[in-house]
Amino acid sequence: MYSFTTAQRRARLGVRHRLAAEHRGTDVTEIARSVVVLHATDPATVHLSVAARGHGLGPAQVEQALYEDRTLLRMLAMRRTMFVAPVELAPVLHASCATDLAHRQRRTYAKFLSQAGIGGDDPEAWLAAVAEDTHRALLARGSATGAQLSKDVPALRTQINTNPEKSYSRPTGITSWVLVLLGTEGRIIRARPNGSWSSSQYSWAPVESWLPARIDELGAEEARTELVRQWLRSFGPAPIGDIKWWTGWPLAQVRKALAGLETVEVDLDGTPGILLADDLEPVAAPQPWAALLPALDPTPMGWQARDWYLGEHRPQLFDRSGNIGPSIWYDGRIVGGWAQRKDGEIVTRLLEDIGADARALVAAEAERAAGWYGDIRPIPRFRTPVERELTA
Repeated sequence: MYSFTTAQRRARLGVRHRLAAEHRGTDVTEIARSVVVLHATDPATVHLSVAARGHGLGPAQVEQALYEDRTLLRMLAMRRTMFVAPVELAPVLHASCATDLAHRQRRTYAKFLSQAGIGGDDPEAWLAAVAEDTHRALLARGSATGAQLSKDVPALRTQINTNPEKSYSRPTGITSWVLVLLGTEGRIIRARPNGSWSSSQYSWAPVESWLPARIDELGAEEARTELVRQWLRSFGPAPIGDIKWWTGWPLAQVRKALAGLETVEVDLDGTPGILLADDLEPVAAPQPWAALLPALDPTPMGWQARDWYLGEHRPQLFDRSGNIGPSIWYDGRIVGGWAQRKDGEIVTRLLEDIGADARALVAAEAERAAGWYGDIRPIPRFRTPVERELTA
């Protein structure tokens, strides 16, 4: 069995995730490819993740890739999470994740409709008809917000209380349900936000008006195998449990996807892991490096087993739901947290002694990070202890 030390895993992380200074990129889409997809639950994460890995890249360049060049695309995929993906990966994400998600969400929404007495004997057909009307309205407009579409399609204003037995539950409109369904079916996409690059209020566009061609159809098994291949190239070697967690698939689907690849079993300091068979050569360690990664960055959120790069810092840097806040990295491991204050100042907190040279690298990254924001002051969607303390 091949053996991979923690030091080698950290070297790969620094090089392949473009975090070491000499491996930073100048192309937004290539940076996204280096981590497979960019985590996009918090819109600011996309821009800050690119800036941390790039030379001279900021929100303007990310917006260019998203909305002008259209080499990147927002979509729901693994674990019902929002990602920004290279556009050529869209068919893979659609077939491996979004199609199943659409089926699950359709059943869930139909159940709520039935409980509310909406849709008669076939609430799923009623929902499908509303979705068709919404898609036609969006085609007519070219692009629109959910509020604009609800004016065109009165059924979108239907209110449903999904937990009427709970005192805290309130009726909610079904506009977001319908837009999620159309998105997971590959028929519409999230276009420009209303406001700054940190806004989560998006307009929507028909996929045929946004992409040169509609999202190609792939077989689900073929797509899962390709997604696992790309993940292993960026995040391997890793235990199979990490693949299961990142994809959100049942273990049987993960094993079937792996069966379509040439892989080898490796020893990760006593833990069995998986690696692509053509990727066994060691990666030369980069020069010492530091990085300030934003909340929900794809690197720390790429593995479930995190001790090899997180150490004992989980309580300070993660919330109770497993979301990481802004983190400071040094040579492939997390050593602290950081935040942006209301006046734009970048403040850091190291959680261990890393030495004077490393502290100087962190300080230089903090100075670099101050230039990423301009006048924007986004607050991370999921607050963590260190981030809260630094901005108190």
